[in-house]
This record gives sequence, C-alpha cells and structure tokens, in this order.
Amino acid sequence: MDLIPSFSVDHNLIVPGIYESRVDEVGGEKVTTYDIRVTTPNKEPAVDVAAMHTLEHIIATYLRNDPDWKDEVIYWGPMGCLTGFYLILKGNRATKDIHGLLLNAFRSVKDSETVPGSNPENCGNCLMHNLPMAKWYAAKFADYLEANADNEKIFVYPRTERLVTDDGRQFFDS
Repeated sequence: MDLIPSFSVDHNLIVPGIYESRVDEVGGEKVTTYDIRVTTPNKEPAVDVAAMHTLEHIIATYLRNDPDWKDEVIYWGPMGCLTGFYLILKGNRATKDIHGLLLNAFRSVKDSETVPGSNPENCGNCLMHNLPMAKWYAAKFADYLEANADNEKIFVYPRTERLVTDDGRQFFDS
C-alpha cells in the first residue's frame, strides 16, 4: 500500500505551526486539509485529552460562527496523536492566509466561561472537558503563532526523504 501523505512528514523535525496536509477535489471544488500542530511531536507531551476535547468544542464553535469564514469551514477536530488538530476548508489558501483566523480562534478561548455543546444531549463524553487547561494550551499556542508569524518553518512541512527503487516504489527500512 502507498504511504498516506501525513506519514511522509518528518515528525522528528516538525514544530508547532500551520501546514497544508493535503488538497482534494470534491465535486469539482478544491478542499484543503490543514495540520494545526499545537505541540512538538515526540518531544513535548501530547495535549491533555480533556483539554483537547474542550479546545475542539470552543474552536469549532468559533470557526463556524466567524462571519468571514463560517461558510468555508468543513471540519475541525483533533489528531489521533493529540499533538494538534485538522482543519478542513473549502478552496486552497496558503497556510499564511489562515494564520490570522487561527490566531483569533485560539485567542478566543481565553474569554470562554463555559464549553459550548458540553451537555449530555450534545456531547458524547460531556464529563471529559478541562476548560482551565484548554485556556492554557490556547494561550501558549496563540503566543507562539504571534511570535513566529514571519517564521517560514511554521508554514512548510518537513518531509521525510525515502529511497526510491528502480521501478519507482518507495523503500521503507522498517
């Protein structure tokens, strides 16, 4: 089987940032999946699962209510490795073009006094939320995005280099 694109990213070199994971065409329209990496994989602890769940609720609500972006948002959700989120938007914008949106989304968490949609009728695990920790992670990431707005490294994936066999297949040593 072919290696999926997200597994071709060198997770030893990636830093927190905003990356283009993939671009697909759906019904003749481009749809882009962005990797919003909040922590450094394999070097920092993963985001606390309850805080991640809370960030998912708050930021999804923010994105789907932002007057300039709400019609562009298809999906916002956590990565399985708990080091960040995936954002799927209509179209194909450069990662720098969504920097302001994400900075504002993460900054908005500080004003949250409750977690939207966290009651039993709306949430499949309503007891697994941690608003204070979500605020801490959001503030840390927003400060980082702001401080690194001109740093190309937070916008371009570091790719793994793989040997290619004579017949065009990628070689994997494990």
